[in-house]
Amino acid sequence: MAEHDEHSALLGVHHNGRRHSRFQHGNEDADSFVRSHVTKEEQKLSETAIGERLPYNDYTTIDWLHDLVKDSYRLRFIHSRKGLRFKLISLFDEASGWLAAALIGTLTACVAFVVDVTEATVSDWKLGYCTRNPFLNRDACCEDKTPFFARGGVETGVDCKGFHEWSNSYVPSFAIYVGLALVFSVISSTATMFTKRSLPSTTPGTGKENQYGSPPEPVASGKSMYMAAGSGIPEIKTILSGFVIPNFLDFKVLFVKGFGAVFAVATGMCLGKEGPFVHISTCVGYLVAKHFPKYRDNGRKMREILSAACAAGLSVAFGAPIGGVLFSYEEISTYFPRKVLWRAFLCSLTAAMVLRALNPTGTGKLVLFETHYGTSYNPVHYLVFVLLGVAGGIFGGLFCRLNFLWSKWFRSFTLIKQNPVFEVFLVVLATTLLQYPNPLIREPGDVVIKNLLVDCRDDASQRTWVCHQESTNSSTYLGFLAYGTVTKLVLTIITFGIKVPSGVIIPALDAGALFGRLVGQAIPSISPGIFAMVGAAAFLAGVSRMTISLCVIMFELTGELEYILPHMIAILVAKWVADALGKESVYDLAQNILGHPFLDPEHAIAAVQHQDARVEELIPPQQTMDEITVVVPRSNCVSVELLRKKLSQLQARGLMDAGLVLVQATPIGNICQGYLSESELEFGLNELATSFPERTEVRLLGQAPDEEEGKLDLSPFVDRTPITVCASAPMEYAVEMFGKLGLRYLMVTEEGTGSLVGVIIKKRLVGYLEGLGHAD
Repeated sequence: MAEHDEHSALLGVHHNGRRHSRFQHGNEDADSFVRSHVTKEEQKLSETAIGERLPYNDYTTIDWLHDLVKDSYRLRFIHSRKGLRFKLISLFDEASGWLAAALIGTLTACVAFVVDVTEATVSDWKLGYCTRNPFLNRDACCEDKTPFFARGGVETGVDCKGFHEWSNSYVPSFAIYVGLALVFSVISSTATMFTKRSLPSTTPGTGKENQYGSPPEPVASGKSMYMAAGSGIPEIKTILSGFVIPNFLDFKVLFVKGFGAVFAVATGMCLGKEGPFVHISTCVGYLVAKHFPKYRDNGRKMREILSAACAAGLSVAFGAPIGGVLFSYEEISTYFPRKVLWRAFLCSLTAAMVLRALNPTGTGKLVLFETHYGTSYNPVHYLVFVLLGVAGGIFGGLFCRLNFLWSKWFRSFTLIKQNPVFEVFLVVLATTLLQYPNPLIREPGDVVIKNLLVDCRDDASQRTWVCHQESTNSSTYLGFLAYGTVTKLVLTIITFGIKVPSGVIIPALDAGALFGRLVGQAIPSISPGIFAMVGAAAFLAGVSRMTISLCVIMFELTGELEYILPHMIAILVAKWVADALGKESVYDLAQNILGHPFLDPEHAIAAVQHQDARVEELIPPQQTMDEITVVVPRSNCVSVELLRKKLSQLQARGLMDAGLVLVQATPIGNICQGYLSESELEFGLNELATSFPERTEVRLLGQAPDEEEGKLDLSPFVDRTPITVCASAPMEYAVEMFGKLGLRYLMVTEEGTGSLVGVIIKKRLVGYLEGLGHAD
C-alpha cells in the first residue's frame, strides 16, 4: 500500500473523458440530435457533476448556480485560446455588455420618441385638430414646439387660432370627446387581445390554501394572460427573479405595447405610459441581447442585461437617467451586482442623451415639468410636508386594498371576465363622464401635472387657467381640486388592471398634485405649486412604496434641487403610513392577482420569521414522492417503460420544472445520487429514444463501459451534485438558499442518516409562502 502524507489528496481525482453528450457508443443519430439541441457550453458541462441542460421551458425556473458555472466554462474557453484573432474575440466579449447596453438605450429612446409624439397628437384629437397639419399636437401647432428642434412661438396660449376645436358649444364638444375616447379604447383593447397566451400552472396542486395539509390534486390547471396588458412591471419582476414567462418580451408584444399605449393614454383614462415604457425597454433589451451568444444561451446573464434595460425605460419616461438606475435597483431587480449597476448607468445615460436629441416635446430640454419657484420653505412648512406624507400613505394604502378587492370582485363576473374589451369600454365611459366636466382633469395625465405645478408668480404662467382661478379666489376652483382628487382615486382603482397597456405612476402623481395644490390654497406665503409637487411624490410613494429612486426622479422631473428635503420627508412618511395599512405595494398585489410565481427574499423571510416552521413542512406528500423517485439499481440502468410512466405522472402535475430524484438503496435508507429535470427527461424519451430499440434500457448514473451498446445514456443530463438541507432545519434556511443562491430545487435529507426524504422545487416554496399570506 502506498504511503500517504499531508500532501496526499483525500479523494482521488477521476478524469472523465467519455462525456461530451455521448448517449450511446456508435449511435451517430442520437449524438447529432443532441448537438442540434444543446449548446456547446452545455455540452462541455456533461463532463462535470452538474450535468448539461436544455434551454429553459416556458414558465420554469432558471438554475442560477448552473448558469454561473456554465458562464465560467465559457470564459475559460475564450481566454484559453492563443493568437491575435482570439485575443480580439476575447476583447469583444468583454466589451459586448457595454455595447449591448448602449444599443438598448439608443433603441429604447427611439421607440419612446415615436410613442410620445404619436400619443400627444392622438390625445389632442379629442379636442380638435391643427389646421396647418392635423398630425401636429396642440403645443406643436400653437407654440411651434416640434421634435428635433424648437423655435420661437407662433401663436401661444388659449388664443391660438391654428388649433381648431371641434365645436364652441359645450354639449357637442363633450359628445365628440366621449365618442373619440371610446373609439380609442376599443382600438387599444382590441390590439391587446392579440397578445393572449395560455400558460401552465405555477404552483403544485390547485393552489388551494390547504394543499400543504393534504395531498394536492394530481392535475394542475393553467391560466390565460394578455402579454401587452398593464404596466408589465409585475411580470418583469417575476422574470428577473428567475422565472421564464414565454413570449413576454417578443417583438409582437413590444409593438402592441407601444401601439396600445398610444391609444390607451389618448382616451384620458387614469393611466400612464410610463409603466409600459419599462416593459418596452425590457423587450428591446431582450431582442438586442439575443444577438449576443453569452446572453442568449445563459438565463443568468440574460437577466443581468434585462435589469440594465429596465433603467432605460424610466429614463425616457421621465427624463430621469439616475432615477431610472435607482428604480431598477430598488423596485425591479432581484439580482443587481455592481457590473449591472454600471451597465444600467450607461444604458440609462444613452437613452436620455438620444431622447434629448430627438426632442419629442419640442422644448429642447430633458426636464419634463421644469419649475422655478421664487420662494423657499420655512421650518414650519415641515408640518405641511408631513401632512402630505400622511395623506399620500392613506391614499396608497386605500388604493392598493380597494384595487385588489375590486379586481377580485368585479372581474370575477362572467360577462367581464370573458369580454375584457367591454370592461375597457365601461371604464372609459365612466372616466370621460366624470373627468370632462372638471377642466383640471380633462387633459391627459402628464398635462394635468404640468398645469398643477405652475408658479403663478411667474409672468409666463399668468394666463393659465389655474392661475386665473387662483387670482379670483374662486370657491368653484377649490371644489374642482377636491373633486379631482377623489375622482382620480376612484377611477384609478377601477382602471388599474384592465386589459390595455397602462401604468399607475401618472395617476398617482395627478392625485397627489391635486391634493397638494388644494392644501397650498390655505398657505398664502408660499407657492401652492410646491405643495402640489411634494404631494405628487407622497401619493406615488404610498402606492408604489418607492423611496430613494422616487426622490431622485422628482428632482430630475422638475429640476428643483432645493426641495429634496420636503420630498424625503413626505415620501418616507407616506411609506410608513402605507406600510401600516398593508405591507404590499401595488405591484406586489398585482402579482398576487395575476398569479405569477415570484419569490421576494425579504418578504419571504419576514413571513416565515413569525412561524416556528421547519423545512420538513415543505416535503411533498408520500404519493408525490413515490411518483418522482426512481430507485436506481447497482447497474445504474432502468427500463424505458419505468421512465415513461414517471414522465406521464410528472406531466399530469403540470408544473414543467419538476423532475425525478435518483436514489440508491443502502442499509440506512435511500441516498440521493442525482436529479433529472422533467424537460431533459422528456427530451430523452421523446426525441433521443427514437434511435434505440423500443424496450431499451436507460443509463442514469455512472460511466458506461466501452463494450456497452444499445442503451440510451441520459447520465450527462443528471445533476449529480444537488444541494441538500436537513429536514429539521429552520424554514429560514430554505428561504435563504432559494433566494440568495437562486436554486431550482433543494433536496431534503433525514437528520442522522442523510437518507433522502423529500425534494422542494421553487414553486412549492412560493405556494407555501402564498398560503401564509392568505392565512394572515
